[in-house]
Amino acid sequence: MTSIINKFRTAFIFQFLLYGLCAFGQVSTAQSSIHQSIQSKTDEIFDSLVEIRRDFHKYPEVSEKEEKTSQKIEDYLLSLGLEVKTNIGGYGVVGILKGEKEGKRVAWRADIDAISSDLPDVVHFESQNEGVRHICGHDVHITIGLGIANVLASLKENLQGSVYFVFQPAEEMNKGAKGMVDDGLFKLINPDEIYGLHMSPYPVGTIATKSENVYAHFTFMEIEFKAPKDQESLINYTKQIMRSAQTYGPNAKFWNNENLFSTELGVTNPNTIYKDYVALMSDFSIEKSNERVKLGVLVDASNEEKLNEYLALIKNEIETSRYSEELISVKFNFEEGMPVMETPMNDRELTDETLKSISNIYGKQSVIPLYGVPPLQFSDDFAHFQKFVPGVYYFLGGSNSEKGIVAMPHTPNFAVDEDAIKTGVNYFSSMIVERLKK
Repeated sequence: MTSIINKFRTAFIFQFLLYGLCAFGQVSTAQSSIHQSIQSKTDEIFDSLVEIRRDFHKYPEVSEKEEKTSQKIEDYLLSLGLEVKTNIGGYGVVGILKGEKEGKRVAWRADIDAISSDLPDVVHFESQNEGVRHICGHDVHITIGLGIANVLASLKENLQGSVYFVFQPAEEMNKGAKGMVDDGLFKLINPDEIYGLHMSPYPVGTIATKSENVYAHFTFMEIEFKAPKDQESLINYTKQIMRSAQTYGPNAKFWNNENLFSTELGVTNPNTIYKDYVALMSDFSIEKSNERVKLGVLVDASNEEKLNEYLALIKNEIETSRYSEELISVKFNFEEGMPVMETPMNDRELTDETLKSISNIYGKQSVIPLYGVPPLQFSDDFAHFQKFVPGVYYFLGGSNSEKGIVAMPHTPNFAVDEDAIKTGVNYFSSMIVERLKK
């Protein structure tokens, strides 16, 4: 998960954890034997997966430096008998599992890079690579991907179709997915669907997602004028119209992060305040000279349409104001600032079908439906894969309030209840099996 601005308060996570911890859903007796086999195999390999995760955690590698991580992934996939492709878009790895018969082709993606951090680790298997840590959960992502590969390889004779395991580098730089695609990923594999997950502060034993975008759309918006005689009046006017055009005023409950996961207002409520909004998420940057005045601000929106509507509104306001002749441009700054950051756009039909599938197999308590997106600056270049292949991006719960574990990525005390590995392998092995049946 690429994080531009970390705005996190532990309080709002624990408020959400009032949902309670969900025990791992046992496969219903009404379910087919293959899902019972999945759970049995996951139980069998769980301890080894925990050791694998801890090894990745102890030896993290930053974006574009994932050489040893990549080699470990390759070795594991080869040990399962998979066909393996390496060095795709950098240190990307792809494992190919072919079932006994031809059929649908499903891809599973896991990102593999760590981030630079000098903060001390909070686990006893702390990082041995100075200045690098897995505080975004990619070590868990890798492990779950390998676990799914192991489970499905053991069931190969029962599979119809192919499963592709895509281990992607450089997600934290927001460039690894594009690098793999540009390097011919979809010439090596041709999936019909693609899926992936990210660790989140939801309770362990749960997953959460929604159709369409799962993160807010955000970018740096810039307004440039020819300098008038009274620059301060122009600046104050521009600030005022931009602030007043936000969805919520300065005293609204929207701005209190403790409401993000509240049952009345938060993203899990169909009537959440975190949908259909535009918000300014930074102070204004101001550049002044005798010839030009330029203002910039980070703008967050619940969807790209709202973001574009906001830009058009501000442009129209200025063009019909006393400053219309001074206006040079109103734009998103793609050169010096940042682009509209990509957010995974989940296919509606696949989202509905896969959540229903997991809920039917592991129980309704396993799935948390989402209705809004938090105004936090996160993105994931899994979105780039979805430009070519329809798919779904899930949030995997890793928090456990009883153990004091909060799995909020990119925070100093980020940790994961390792039972989340079992959840991920079980739920998504079963989901993939169901997708192959379609």
